[in-house]
Amino acid sequence: MNFLRRIPLDRLLLLCGIVVGVGIGVTALAEALSAGPTPKPQPLAQAIHQGLTAPAPEGVSANITLTDQLLEGAGLAHDAGGGGEGGEGGASLTSSPLFTGGSGRLWASRDGRFRLELQDQSGDTQIISDGHKLEVYDAATNTLYRYTPPKGEPSEGSSAAEVPSVGKIEEAISHLEKHASVSGAEPTDVAGQPAYTVRVGPRQAGSLFAGAELSFDADNGTPLRAALYSTASSSPVLELAATEISYGPVPDSTFSIAPPANVKVEEVKVEAPTHAHRHHPSSADGSRPKATTYGHGPGTIVVVQGKSKGNGSSGGLEGLPQVDINGTKASELRTELGTVLSFERAGVRYLLAGSVSPGQLEAVARGL
Repeated sequence: MNFLRRIPLDRLLLLCGIVVGVGIGVTALAEALSAGPTPKPQPLAQAIHQGLTAPAPEGVSANITLTDQLLEGAGLAHDAGGGGEGGEGGASLTSSPLFTGGSGRLWASRDGRFRLELQDQSGDTQIISDGHKLEVYDAATNTLYRYTPPKGEPSEGSSAAEVPSVGKIEEAISHLEKHASVSGAEPTDVAGQPAYTVRVGPRQAGSLFAGAELSFDADNGTPLRAALYSTASSSPVLELAATEISYGPVPDSTFSIAPPANVKVEEVKVEAPTHAHRHHPSSADGSRPKATTYGHGPGTIVVVQGKSKGNGSSGGLEGLPQVDINGTKASELRTELGTVLSFERAGVRYLLAGSVSPGQLEAVARGL
């Protein structure tokens, strides 16, 4: 205390001010780091069961952020902007917040309807499902993409599955752990709600996929955050997270949009290919494409072969970088989570995809 007595009054007051300021700053930082409520720790199976058995909210309204680094470095916007309608369309598409990330809003109802709205200066992008069809409206290009599932698929009216017991969930986790690493239920808070976060990743190396995380509300099981990770970075490649959320009924009008009368409508058709035996590619003589797999585990490569449409050696994926496959020009899409390659040769169109590096995919293509 003799040291303090010898300090001049002005310096003593300054020292006291610094100590008080540091104390306030540390307290504020501690409060900020634990701003939201966190649930009590418990085993993953119990946390999942609790979320599944809790009464589901009537609806959800949330502010969200989308992080999308999937196509970063792919050069799509640059390569697709070479003029013409196709180039302009490609550039506009890849500048959409669906590909670049952004903020927006999300609404969902208990019966499965949802609407995701991402805001952008060139026009909002909206994804809407009424429980029967899926629509994506891109205001920048004034295009409405619509997908209607084929008849015969389960509808929303089908009976709900019985909630599995804690024991059944433990069995499922044990089975999953034979092939993947599974974290526990980590208590945290997301959008001001008590939540659990679980991470799942492949045990086997050889792919660009590092893992996925899901955070869900501890009180009602509502997903609050989902993220995918690449082996190239510790930051998420894709992440959709709520920043603010409220629970309650959502008006029916929210799940419908009225695009301009001159909107361009694109009907999306998805046809699943038939599967051939691994390592034995099937001929493409039939009208339906055939699929073959190479490798196993997370590094599996899928090769789809079909009849060529005769409109280009790259298989129709315009605006992508070109690589040489045994003298044939192929279009290649490189992403943080995998690679897609397309080319045509001798009347056959080849499409290869896998969560692998471009070099691995090109090696398989050269062996076809």
